[in-house]
Amino acid sequence: MKYEWKKQEKNLYLPGEKPVLITVPKQKFLMINGKGNPNDEEFSEKVGVLYSLAYAVRMMPKQGYTPDGYFEYTVYPLEGIWDLTEEGRKSSTLNKDELIYTIMIRQPEFVTQEVVDRALENVRKKKPHPLSDDVTFGTMEDGLSVQMMHIGSYDEEELSFEQMKKFIKESNLEITTLAHREIYISDARKTEKSKLKTVLRYKVHAV
Repeated sequence: MKYEWKKQEKNLYLPGEKPVLITVPKQKFLMINGKGNPNDEEFSEKVGVLYSLAYAVRMMPKQGYTPDGYFEYTVYPLEGIWDLTEEGRKSSTLNKDELIYTIMIRQPEFVTQEVVDRALENVRKKKPHPLSDDVTFGTMEDGLSVQMMHIGSYDEEELSFEQMKKFIKESNLEITTLAHREIYISDARKTEKSKLKTVLRYKVHAV
């Protein structure tokens, strides 16, 4: 039976439209860093490289190599950790050119550095891309977090962030870092802006 994150990990990927407190376990990711406007070509190139690699891992058994512990699964959604440069933080309005980000795709537990290296090799042979050398593999643990589902345009996320900040304050919690995580449940290329689903998450700690 195929492992589907939408069914098996609903609490992480399909929260409601109100803030909730959750504990996010340690997870493995393929990651790539960047700076600048996510509407620029470079950003979509980076997304493309991540997906090429993520699918190369998933399709490995068809290439004649089955990693230890491999199981059928649906590729996880794209995620991003977003922050601003010092310059960007000084501005009263959001300047997207001053954004700093790490975008990533989660990997199942069986994935190791060796598996990623093989996937990279496959991608380089089939579809070489200079940015593939910038991809790293590692683990992250958000731990105690507040998250909610934002429905609508990315430019309207501030409304959801305000709700989250209010919930955090009322729950005697504090945001650990100014950077926040976004998980893109919808494909922005195929979904109307008003229907986009994005999980927003802040790491928090008790006051």
